[in-house]
This record gives sequence, structure tokens and C-alpha cells, in this order.
Amino acid sequence: MNNNVKFNNLKSDFKSCTQVLTAIGDETRQLIIVVLMDAGCGGLRVGEITAQTHLSRPTVSHHLKILKDAGIIYVRKVTTMNYYYLSPSSKLMNLKKLINSIEELINDNEEK
Repeated sequence: MNNNVKFNNLKSDFKSCTQVLTAIGDETRQLIIVVLMDAGCGGLRVGEITAQTHLSRPTVSHHLKILKDAGIIYVRKVTTMNYYYLSPSSKLMNLKKLINSIEELINDNEEK
């Protein structure tokens, strides 16, 4: 594959990761992601996230919305309760493809 195609693929990978990169760039959202990772696939309710992060409910809800809109977390509804969780199929995994594209271009340039 020539470099023009690789650069175009890289641009496309960056574009597909823009919302994810923006969402995970905030330290509060990073903290929420770590808390959700620790919780496993069962997920956590807003009150549980609030207790573990020492953030207010409105703050947690605001950041959860951003993470959900970015496709990083999902919500499982059980009657009137919402459980937030991370999934291996989340858009967060698109970062892996982006990193692989970057590594490939760097390795190609080192060989020259």
C-alpha cells in the first residue's frame, strides 16, 4: 500500500475517532471510565458513580451523556433504573485502529 493511501486511511481514522478523543480528553470523564471499568459488565447507576467519584449527580449525568453520545459507554435499563457500562465493542476500540495506522506509517518512515 502506498503512502498516499496510508495517509488517507490515517485521516479517516482520525476523523472517526474525533468524538472519542474529545470525550476522553477530560479528566473527569477519564475518572468515570476507570470507575466503570472496575465495575465490570454489570454497570453502575448514577448514584453509585457519584459515590465512587465524589462528584455531584448533575456533573456525573453531564459527563455520562457525553460518553454515551461518543459511543464509549452504553446504558442498560432495568425497570426505572439505568446502568452505565463499558463494552468491548464501544467506539473506544477505534483508537486501536488509529494507533495501528500511526505505527505503520512511523515504521515505514524509519525504513526509508
